[in-house]
Amino acid sequence: MKILFYDAKNYDKESFQAALTKYPGISIEYFETDLSEKTAIYCKGYDAVCAFVNSILDRKVLQILVQNNVRLVLMRCAGFNNVDMDEAEKLGVTIMTVPAYSPEAVAEHAMALALAANRRIHKAYIKVRENNFSLQGLTGITLYGKTAGIIGTGRIGAAMCRICRGFGMKVLAFDQYHNDSLDFVHYVSMEELLKESDLISLHCPLTRETYHIIDTDTINQMKDGVILVNTSRGAIVNTEALIKGIRDKKFHAIGLDVYEEETDYVFENMENDILKHSVTARLLSFPNVIVTSHQGFMTREALDAISTTTLNNAISYMNSHLSPT
Repeated sequence: MKILFYDAKNYDKESFQAALTKYPGISIEYFETDLSEKTAIYCKGYDAVCAFVNSILDRKVLQILVQNNVRLVLMRCAGFNNVDMDEAEKLGVTIMTVPAYSPEAVAEHAMALALAANRRIHKAYIKVRENNFSLQGLTGITLYGKTAGIIGTGRIGAAMCRICRGFGMKVLAFDQYHNDSLDFVHYVSMEELLKESDLISLHCPLTRETYHIIDTDTINQMKDGVILVNTSRGAIVNTEALIKGIRDKKFHAIGLDVYEEETDYVFENMENDILKHSVTARLLSFPNVIVTSHQGFMTREALDAISTTTLNNAISYMNSHLSPT
């Protein structure tokens, strides 16, 4: 099987090339540009394409893939909200994802954001580099004995629940499906979670139901001085409502690894560019906000799991679709 990788970064090449030694039947070519209507044509001559979380696989892109005899899309991520699944089914295109490569990695990053934003680590680091050892503006809150509210208790949310418990926090959760392994978690209504939580961490997929689940109404229901963390999907939070809440001093701290306008430049080095939009710049202007570049998954263990699972998906497809009859 020949696979064309889109939007391939150096860390993708390193992890997949290392894993390929165990998969002699697979060869990979790496393409730095992301998958789009303009670049989909380059799949000609390949058996499959591999895309990442922000790749747009809409109706037109899928049609181009099929026109070039590609009917397997390997997503080296868990999310597929940018894939037109109805069109894929109609065209006979198989979409294979990596549903759980390292839930602990993302949960640990979520807690890192909560801690860093809470204790203003980003500000303290810059102050000390400039020989400013004042403690002004660095007051945080103690998490021990406080209440954590976890929205979404799948694998990542469950890992975050366990971390919060380890910090000595009471853990509340909201999810349509209860995780029976979390016997220390109290499942409550969304309203109660918002009202009672000192730390709220988002771990739900982006669906029609969760789009802008954090908006003006839900923010108003939160405690004053709450800490909010989002390592899930940017569009779960209404950014304009979030900014208004920050300005109204609703939040003690906010940690974001995802945000609504990230699609155009996340994972890219744009340090010498002037960004076209102002949302990220506005978020970064607030002293109690930390923003990272969708790096929650980025650990060695997670990259190894992503490469192994993606290649196993390719082998599984080969065995079921490409075996000689």
